[in-house]
Amino acid sequence: MTTPLAADAPEGIGILLPAGADLFWGAVCFVILFGVLWKAVLPKAQKALAERTDAIEGGIERATAAQTEAQEVLEQYKAQLAEARHEAARLRQEAQEQGAALIAEMRAEGQRQREEIVAAGHAQVEADRKVASAALRQDIGKLATDLAGKLVGESLEDHARQSRVIDRFLDDLEEKAEATR
Repeated sequence: MTTPLAADAPEGIGILLPAGADLFWGAVCFVILFGVLWKAVLPKAQKALAERTDAIEGGIERATAAQTEAQEVLEQYKAQLAEARHEAARLRQEAQEQGAALIAEMRAEGQRQREEIVAAGHAQVEADRKVASAALRQDIGKLATDLAGKLVGESLEDHARQSRVIDRFLDDLEEKAEATR
């Protein structure tokens, strides 16, 4: 018993081949679907792919630019740090030089003041020695004339004679003092 549908059924290799109408409508649908995909979907996919590529490449470029900028900033920082260290060393050296100059200046001032004080002291001692010498001469002269007057038995009140005797006596004393030095 054969059914009418079974009579139209292909046999052998024909089972694998589609019917002509199916092949035609399948091809038409494929072309329409391919056209729609080609015109609508493919450009959007390519655009999205291009944007994604640009975003990745732009990210890499931005990362490279940021890395380059960071390297430049690091170099600038290192240069500024080296300059600051150099400036600090220069200021330290300058301060040491100023300190040494100030110490030398203060020593010189102290030496000058010491010399002034010593000179003033010597001048004062010399002035005091002269005053004491003059007072001693007068006292010794008076005592010597009184003693000589008592020994001789006459008064030696003559002022000129008194001065000569005193000067001669004191000169002899000074010569003896210098000879013993």
